[in-house]
Formats: sequence, structure tokens, C-alpha cells
Amino acid sequence: MIPEQEGPATPGAADKFDDEHYPGYTMGRAADMLGTTQGFLRSLDEAGLITPQRSPGGHRRYSRHQLRLAARVRELVDQGTAIDAACRIVTLEDQLHEAQRLNQSRRLDTVD
Repeated sequence: MIPEQEGPATPGAADKFDDEHYPGYTMGRAADMLGTTQGFLRSLDEAGLITPQRSPGGHRRYSRHQLRLAARVRELVDQGTAIDAACRIVTLEDQLHEAQRLNQSRRLDTVD
């Protein structure tokens, strides 16, 4: 017999895998996935682009959404854009994407 899990972690635990904002990646894993250094990720934190959550032990944890932003900054930096400018560009792109998503959602709501 398999023991039942207790507590709030059981209901909806699988949903965390689909949540793009769930901080499921350690700094080391995030850096490996992006092909960059941990120092690069720290610089994005210092620039205010991404604020990773912290584990109970104080280690940075990144979400898929944050990794997408970091990958875009990396792309711009590799093309010669200064990191501060790249962070600003990515922030504006992210805000534009969110506004477009909200507008699309509103359009769908008015059609119903």
C-alpha cells in the first residue's frame, strides 16, 4: 500500500509543472540551460530585470518565464547591446506582450 501524502502540497502539485512562473530551476541549472554563467544571472537580478525567488536555504530559484527573459537579454548582449539597454528592451517587450494578451482576452470576452 502506498502511503497518502498529506498537506496542501498534494492537491494541484502537478499544476506546478505547467505554471510558467513556478520557480523550479536552480541558478546552476538555469545557467546551464541558457549556456551562460551564474554571474550573468546575478547581473540580471542586480539590473532589476528578474528577481528570483529564494529557497529556504537562500538559493536563487528561477521560473520558465524568467529564463525566457534572460535568454532574450543574452541574445541582445551577444549582438552587442549593453546589458542595461538589453534589460530595458526586454522589459518593454514583455510589457507589450502582456498588453497584447490582455487585449486579446478582452476581445474574446466581448464576443461571447
